[in-house]
Amino acid sequence: MRILFAGSPAIAVPALESIAAMSGGGDCVLAGLLTRADSPKGRSSKPEPTECVAAAERLSIPILKPEKLDDAARGQTAALKPDLLVCFAYGKIFGPQFLSLFPLGGINIHPSLLPKYRGATPIPAAIFNREPVTGITIQRVAAEMDSGDILVQESVPLSGRETTASLSETMAHKAAELLPAAIRGIAGGTLRAQPQDHRAATYCSLIKKEDGLIDWNRSAAEIDAHIRAFDPWPLSWTMHGELPLFILQAEALEITDNAALPGHVLGKDRKKGILIQTGEGILAVSKLQYQTKKALEWQAFLNGARNFMGAKLG
Repeated sequence: MRILFAGSPAIAVPALESIAAMSGGGDCVLAGLLTRADSPKGRSSKPEPTECVAAAERLSIPILKPEKLDDAARGQTAALKPDLLVCFAYGKIFGPQFLSLFPLGGINIHPSLLPKYRGATPIPAAIFNREPVTGITIQRVAAEMDSGDILVQESVPLSGRETTASLSETMAHKAAELLPAAIRGIAGGTLRAQPQDHRAATYCSLIKKEDGLIDWNRSAAEIDAHIRAFDPWPLSWTMHGELPLFILQAEALEITDNAALPGHVLGKDRKKGILIQTGEGILAVSKLQYQTKKALEWQAFLNGARNFMGAKLG
C-alpha cells in the first residue's frame, strides 16, 4: 500500500513519522508528503515551510506544496501512485477529483470525539468549554467537513490544567499510536466504519487575534479556561492603562467574592500570584507580559510595575 500523507503543522509530524516506521517494516510505503505552501512567518514575514516539511526531508520522501489542488497538483499526486490518503491538519478541502486519485480513499485524523467539535479548532474548543474529556477520531474523508464515517475513536480525559500547546502534543502522540492499526485494518479489509450521528454534531470556528481579549465580567473559571485555550495563540490579553498586557498563566481560586469591580487588582498571594477580581471569583495570575517586554513570573513583574497593585484592568 502506497500512502500519501497530507499534513502541515507540528501536531501532524508524529503521525507522519509513524507511517514512515511502518514503511520500514514492509507494511506500506510512504509515497510522499502533501503540505501547505510556504507562508510568511515572524517579524521578517519571510516565507517558511510547514513543520511537516522538515520531517519529510529527514525521511527523504517527495514533498508537494501546491498553492491549489488544481490540475497540476493532481498530476503531481498521481505520479506518486498513491493508494490511500492519510490527512491530519493539512488545511485545505479535498474535492472529488482529487480524492478519485486514491483507490482506497482517504482517512482523516481529527482531535475530538466526533461528531462533537467538527471544524478547525477542536482542541481550544474543548479547553475553552471546560470539557472533562475529549479524544481522537480517525474517520473516512467525506465531502462535508469532518462528517465521514468513524473508523477508530479513543477518549482522552482532561485534568482541567491543559493548554492548547500541551494538549496538542498529547493528541499528536495519541494519533501516531492509533494510526498504524487503522492502516493495517484498511489494508486487510477488517476495519468497519460507523456512521456519525449528524444530529449531534457541534462545530468550532477559526480563532481570531481579537478573541484573546479577556472579559473580566466572566467568572474566574471561565477566564482561566480562556487563558489555557489561547496558549500559544493568540494569547489572552487585557489593558493596563494604555499598555496591552498578556496574561500567560493563571488559576481560579475558591475565594469568596468581595465588593471590588471585575478587573480590579486586589493584591498578591505568596504562593499563587497576583489576585484579580472577576465577575465571579478571583483569578490568581502567576505569569504575565507587557506586549513589548519579556514574559515574567509575577514577583519579577511586580518589581518593574510598581503602580500595578490597585489598578483596574480592561
